[in-house]
Amino acid sequence: MLNRIILIGRLTADPELRYTKSGIAVGSFTLAVDRRYKNADGERETDFIDVVVWRQLAETCHNYLGRGKLAAVDGSLQIRSYDAKDGSRRKAAEVVAEDVRFLSPKDSGSAPPPAEPRDSGPFYQSNDADMVGDDDLPF
Repeated sequence: MLNRIILIGRLTADPELRYTKSGIAVGSFTLAVDRRYKNADGERETDFIDVVVWRQLAETCHNYLGRGKLAAVDGSLQIRSYDAKDGSRRKAAEVVAEDVRFLSPKDSGSAPPPAEPRDSGPFYQSNDADMVGDDDLPF
């Protein structure tokens, strides 16, 4: 079985960062992704897809991504159920990101995103063992 999703889009707002009771970072943001084909009016429609990131990747996204920034997300689709305030049972679809690539050029005056780990392919890996510290950056 396979559950893999790759998206490229722009953030609709700055990423949110929270911590679980056990201190694990969890972040979330919404990615606006244009559909491939135009509708009957000749316009491209846009899907707004919720993305969840965990641990170091959540903190990195919070620090270096922002509203309007272009990002690539590689992850899996998750469907979860929850009870709404009105008592009804609802479902939510979201992408749990394993890798995020920052595609917008860095802003002048801001810190650069961490360097990519070696042999990671084109995406930023969330593996804590492969993290590069700010002191190790070549720029």
